[in-house]
Amino acid sequence: LLSPDSSFLPVLQKDSSTALVIAVTTRAIFNLEEEHKLYLEKGKEEYTRHQQANQDKPLPPGTAFAFIQAVQYVNKKILESDPAERDLFDILVLSNNSPESGVRIINSAKHYGLEISKFCFVSDEDSTQYLKSHGVKLFLSADRTDVCNALQRGVSAALIFQQEVQAPSTPLRVVFDGDAVLFSDETDQIFQEQGLEGAVQYERAMEAIPIGEGPLKAFAMHLGKMRKKFSQEKSPIRTYLVTARSGRDMGIRAIKTLREWGLPIDEAFFMDGAPKGPILAQIQPHIFFDDGLHNIQGAQNVGVPSAWVP
Repeated sequence: LLSPDSSFLPVLQKDSSTALVIAVTTRAIFNLEEEHKLYLEKGKEEYTRHQQANQDKPLPPGTAFAFIQAVQYVNKKILESDPAERDLFDILVLSNNSPESGVRIINSAKHYGLEISKFCFVSDEDSTQYLKSHGVKLFLSADRTDVCNALQRGVSAALIFQQEVQAPSTPLRVVFDGDAVLFSDETDQIFQEQGLEGAVQYERAMEAIPIGEGPLKAFAMHLGKMRKKFSQEKSPIRTYLVTARSGRDMGIRAIKTLREWGLPIDEAFFMDGAPKGPILAQIQPHIFFDDGLHNIQGAQNVGVPSAWVP
């Protein structure tokens, strides 16, 4: 979406009070698996020396790279429509690298023309403590502890697994799972306790009552707010619900909940427990959020960038 030729263009400053701030770690946006292995095997000092010696060598793209490029495309389209618009995506790199190791990260972002001006290098600390102060609405990390800490702090967060991914074309396509991601896990808990029939009966009894909020609802709502700036035909954002729920028995409450929230979803797929991989391969999203590791694995098998919500 963006060529290295744009690497030295000035980055538009965003207003964090109105922007949709997304924080990504370096291992989510770039492929640092070899460097991470070096860190684990040889220690911090050897890792730092390696990063300094290679500071002018761009890191290869990671799992979240295409997603970040796609949100920049959305910013471009929003500003084309209204140059004064302040409701934009704002990308923040939050890293456990030391500042000495950070030069390569910054140079890599500049090389690819990524519109990132905020870099936070917090070594030997729980970096998630800074998420709220930056107004972060979504945190993507390759470290499970960081993701769990962010969720406990009330920030939408998901775990990125490093994988080889296709680079989807625009527009930005985001796929959400339903229960325990977009919605709360209340029905999942009934299913665990009473089985499928109990869950179906519960959903029928609760059909008129919206499902509780899930960990990614706040992010989805802000995304939906940006989506509403455009007609469906011209929108640079497309959102999807791909859920294991049965449409016949458990779909109505989900649809009514989205309606009650005022959350626009372009397409919804009620899979009735069927594998999600084939439909994800057709959608080709820039990111897929799910709480089931088997669904994440199925998405990875078809080259779809995936983020696990633990």
